[in-house]
Amino acid sequence: AFVMCLAFAACGGEGNTPKDPPDLTGTWKQDGFETAETYQEAIIDGDTITINWVTVEDNSKALYWAGTYIAPNTSSDPYTWDSKNDHEQTDSAILASSDDTKTFTYSNGVLSYSVSAMGVTKTVELIKQ
Repeated sequence: AFVMCLAFAACGGEGNTPKDPPDLTGTWKQDGFETAETYQEAIIDGDTITINWVTVEDNSKALYWAGTYIAPNTSSDPYTWDSKNDHEQTDSAILASSDDTKTFTYSNGVLSYSVSAMGVTKTVELIKQ
């Protein structure tokens, strides 16, 4: 156990001090968005997550996802939660996901999830702004 403790102290640099759960609230933008014509932007506020497609040319936004957000209560990394779709918001949005749930993962400062469009599935990675 002593050797294990030394390993944690050497690797973590914080000894046995527990880390606070990460605060994921705020605005997140797709990694590499600076060179993209369109990108995704997420806003986590309270117990909801909203994701929009953003078109750079006219700075327009189109809803992709509106669902539940469950904040982490530990500092474990990665952190994953299943968001339930708010169909009242997404059903009338042309570019919105029709999935009932979407799995989000937070790890090393990156929020990621899968996006499917026109038969292609891609993992989108967002960075907190």
